[in-house]
Amino acid sequence: MEGRAIAKPTQAETQISGLRLSAEAFECLRRLARTYVWWKTPDEAMQFPSRVAAQVMNLGTWDDLNLLAEIAGEDYLRGVLQRSEAGQMDAPSWNYWHYRLGLAQYGKRRVPPMPARELK
Repeated sequence: MEGRAIAKPTQAETQISGLRLSAEAFECLRRLARTYVWWKTPDEAMQFPSRVAAQVMNLGTWDDLNLLAEIAGEDYLRGVLQRSEAGQMDAPSWNYWHYRLGLAQYGKRRVPPMPARELK
């Protein structure tokens, strides 16, 4: 891997829901990537910051979840959740984040179905 340049994420990847991921949030995700995307280097993982965020949202400790929400912001996390791919989250995390981020409300707005893979 030595001598190989790791591409920076595209502007589209760092702009979810029309919000740019701040440098501070990007570095926070880079630190979290070491723990939550263990099969890649942080540089490789950060080519897709929203996937790192989804992984933290699915597997993160309480402290890491709150740190991510504080630094990246709830609008960014809403965008990650709304664009998540099949298999990125388990059902408890999917439900938790919809309620926490105000995308669902008990008795008023249901949690949408989880993303599913389409077999062709």
